[in-house]
Amino acid sequence: MKHLTKNDRLLFIFFTIMVLAGPIILAPFGAGYPDLLQRFAIFGLFAVGFNILFGMTGYLSFGHAAFLGVGSYSAVWMFKLLTMNVIPALFLSVVISGLFALLIGFVSLRRSGIYFSILTLAFAQMSYNLAYSVLTPITNGETGLQLNLSDPRILDAANTTGSIPSTNLFGLTMNSTAKFELLGLVFQFNVGFYFCALILIAGFYIAMRIARSPFGLMLLAIKTNQTRLNYTGVNTRPYTLAAFVISGMYAGLAGGLMAITDPLAGAERMQWTASGEVVLMTILGGVGTLLGPVLGAGFIKYFENIFSKINDSVLESWFSFLPEGLSDAMVFVLHFFVGKGWHLTLGLLFMLVVIFLPGGLMEGGTRLYNAFRSKDTKSSKDEPKAAE
Repeated sequence: MKHLTKNDRLLFIFFTIMVLAGPIILAPFGAGYPDLLQRFAIFGLFAVGFNILFGMTGYLSFGHAAFLGVGSYSAVWMFKLLTMNVIPALFLSVVISGLFALLIGFVSLRRSGIYFSILTLAFAQMSYNLAYSVLTPITNGETGLQLNLSDPRILDAANTTGSIPSTNLFGLTMNSTAKFELLGLVFQFNVGFYFCALILIAGFYIAMRIARSPFGLMLLAIKTNQTRLNYTGVNTRPYTLAAFVISGMYAGLAGGLMAITDPLAGAERMQWTASGEVVLMTILGGVGTLLGPVLGAGFIKYFENIFSKINDSVLESWFSFLPEGLSDAMVFVLHFFVGKGWHLTLGLLFMLVVIFLPGGLMEGGTRLYNAFRSKDTKSSKDEPKAAE
């Protein structure tokens, strides 16, 4: 890891360990099952790529879901026409989304600020509507692009099983899962998750190298004062366009991973709400930080998949030890914050983070670390006095 500082190396090692140990760490919190773990990894990668654009250049895109959808469609078409091996699908997802990002970025980056954001939103909504209605021979419209037994898959052997084959990595199927039970907890180790996790780790490392490179420093300079750079004769457009394309390729890769874990591509992945979600992930975790977007993605996906499943019967079981009237009151109040109302809880927490932790969850972690560090320093200074 030449050119990386000692802190960068430690951060990367810590990140790698935490990601690979995800099934063990998250099992006690009810989040250790493969589907959710895959979502953590995929949307973490999506947020890391988005942060290269937004966090490093300050250009806020509301259209990144378009690249997510293009990546999914590309991967599914590769599964239909060529092979169920995931490598060609991911390669096509990255290439097509990169070319699409080059086209959109070339037009959108003629403007900056809110005008740039609106342009990307417009392109994303146009892409969504094209996928939903106009390009139905390619996208299959509202039904979504799915695999069929009749698909040619010219590089694969003839399918005689009578069922649609699974996505695989040279024969190792993505849906293979090993289960172990220990201390009343079930730990699930899924091939698809670990494949996504390795891609996330590689994407995180590339983002780290970009941030520490001269190219990354130029992106930060653009974020700080692009006008001053232009006045000094620096042409910033190639740098912002490169950042936009790289970010779009990350999104396309995430879309390809979504198709690998669930071989279906629909237009809903290109809606503006999906673009807004990655913005929330990045802001919640910490804009411009390396680890923050991944934390934000995990935070939101945990609420979406865990809090949304808490219904009244679950709440009643939680408060069954209370008197009946008090138990009913607690269930009535919390009913609005879980289940279908989980967005309310997420919104309140997001407001608290923005108001009290403008730097996101990473700022909160930094404050806690500094508080404990100052406390330890103070106690170490007080020890000699106590000895005297």
